[in-house]
Amino acid sequence: MTPGLSTRELMFEAASRAYEDAGIDPRKDVHSFVCCTEDFWEGISITDEYMPDQLGAVLKPLCTISSDGIVGLATACMHIMSGIADVAVVESHCKSSDVLNPDEISSFALDPIYDHHVNADPRFVAGLEMARYLKETGTKRDYCAQVAVKNKKNALLNPRGVHGANLDKRAVLSSKIAASPLTELEVSKTIDASIVFVLASAQKAKKLGNHTVWINGIGWSSDTPWIEDRDMAKAAYAEQSAARAYKMAGVRNPATYFDLAEIDDTYSYKELQSLEALKLAAKGKAGKMLESGAFDIDGRLPVNASGGSLGVGHLLEATGLHRVLEAVLQLRGQAGRLQIPTVKKALVQSWRGIPTATGAVAVLGN
Repeated sequence: MTPGLSTRELMFEAASRAYEDAGIDPRKDVHSFVCCTEDFWEGISITDEYMPDQLGAVLKPLCTISSDGIVGLATACMHIMSGIADVAVVESHCKSSDVLNPDEISSFALDPIYDHHVNADPRFVAGLEMARYLKETGTKRDYCAQVAVKNKKNALLNPRGVHGANLDKRAVLSSKIAASPLTELEVSKTIDASIVFVLASAQKAKKLGNHTVWINGIGWSSDTPWIEDRDMAKAAYAEQSAARAYKMAGVRNPATYFDLAEIDDTYSYKELQSLEALKLAAKGKAGKMLESGAFDIDGRLPVNASGGSLGVGHLLEATGLHRVLEAVLQLRGQAGRLQIPTVKKALVQSWRGIPTATGAVAVLGN
């Protein structure tokens, strides 16, 4: 993760490491490539034209999806399950250091008639959501600050945790207001990165090595695009995505099924809201469980042990793949100082960010 490399150099380095890890030659072994990018963030139209070279995908089938990386993962899964490909590659990246006006880019996603011309910081949507979530669920304001404290502390153990810090709730709550009641220390900051995954059919995966991680279930969903029509107290997209992924994986009681969860914490309140949407906590109870230590790195269900987006950084469309990466390292026993003992089943969840209501969920196992 570095701003010292171009987008193509980041992609090439990540792809080279992934192919070495999987023991494959992309020119011979890969039948499909999927990239998750957004032209607005790239500053280039039809960005998929710039993807093949550094991935080894020249004259190969390649598609670009303007969505979070977990949706790209689902697309690659469908390519394999349908027989289109035996081996597929998924890539997503973030080169936020090239973006001079990120808030203006985000504001273009607001409704062009009713919302965009308000000319406000687009994070006002997150502030409204947070206020509604706290009111509807009776969650204490301090619990959101505690999410930031936990995740930034976890990130100190992560070599990728560039925003790791030892903080207390007072420091978080007294930091500058980003979008009331949300403070700046409760907002994840973007970083540069590229992430590449190699997916294979079950038969092919067994031939490639001993570090296979299985995608047992995956789902994605979009709620209404209209901010005014949403139930801001809950993450409906997460509920719907999880229901599909759980059904596919045969998960009946998610609250006791998983050993680890890497979920959305783009903003501090989002972790609590997502925990309840994913049925890892009852409505209005996520904050109390957090306070009890249930979601600590040594708790009953470690949540964002990696530090999450608050501790590591937000990767725009690659954020979901970052969470998958952290879960995969845990499932393979390669998480270093972050390693949680006997991890066999992990849950990964993403949200595309404001002002969208789009998200995805993956159930992973080893």
